[in-house]
Amino acid sequence: MLDQITPVVLTYNEAPNVGRTLERLAWARDIVVVDSFSDDETLGIVSSFSQTRVYQRPFDNFAAQWSFALKQTGIETEWVLGLDADLVLTPQSIDELKSLQPPQDTHGYRAPITYCVHGKALRYSLLPPLLVLYRRNVASYSADAHTYRVELGGDVGMLRAPILHDDRKPLRRWFQSQQQYMELEASKILTATPDKLNFADRIRRLRIVAPLAVFVYCLIKGGALDGRAGLYYVMQRSVAELLLSLYLLEHDLRLKKTRPMESLNEDLASYLVGSRHEGGTGVRPVKHAQDARATELESATPS
Repeated sequence: MLDQITPVVLTYNEAPNVGRTLERLAWARDIVVVDSFSDDETLGIVSSFSQTRVYQRPFDNFAAQWSFALKQTGIETEWVLGLDADLVLTPQSIDELKSLQPPQDTHGYRAPITYCVHGKALRYSLLPPLLVLYRRNVASYSADAHTYRVELGGDVGMLRAPILHDDRKPLRRWFQSQQQYMELEASKILTATPDKLNFADRIRRLRIVAPLAVFVYCLIKGGALDGRAGLYYVMQRSVAELLLSLYLLEHDLRLKKTRPMESLNEDLASYLVGSRHEGGTGVRPVKHAQDARATELESATPS
């Protein structure tokens, strides 16, 4: 099936990553790269791969970038493999794509993600399976805070082989990204009604619970077993949640709004009610929503 797939890669200053991603796409006859005017070595690296076609577009949001890639770059294949520049196929995932025979009513596939820290694969992360392979003509995108949703209107299957999330950009880039991401996530949490928020976002409305919950949850799930790399990941995700909590608290302070226990109890009650509407019975991990970047206790990939 490889000849029916066009990989699409989004880039912005991805020199530490994009070469490894493109090396694992050597099987593709055509690779579309949509770049947001990188000013590092990204374009030089991309141009060294003969099958790449590069389009530059100012970044406004991820949904618009992906929509442009699918509709305005002349892709001819039925299937698209949508990858961030830090997602790297494994030999097993390439073999699986090669032998894949999708039923007609299957419009896309999710793949399990193995999170890496400086090249070391972790045993556990908060990343759910990601929707990476889908039929081009049925896919549509919508913005969701800092990320996006993919709507397919058909069945979505699950691939067995994992894809690596292996971001080698320096930590300062991660902090810059998280500052932007979490500001958008805070706006989403503050403006949405409780019934429109998922389990994780209802926890985040409590302001102080999510950072502690993520730290403990990651440790319990085996973060400490991966040594320094595992501890790095646990701390990184906890810091991201702490930053989001700070944005929410800043909003309260700017409005001179106090958070008495009654208000916290109201948020807790609304989250529990929402859990029951989803068929839950209280605090528990939930299955990922049907979108490309939905997460349980994490709304931003640490890119």
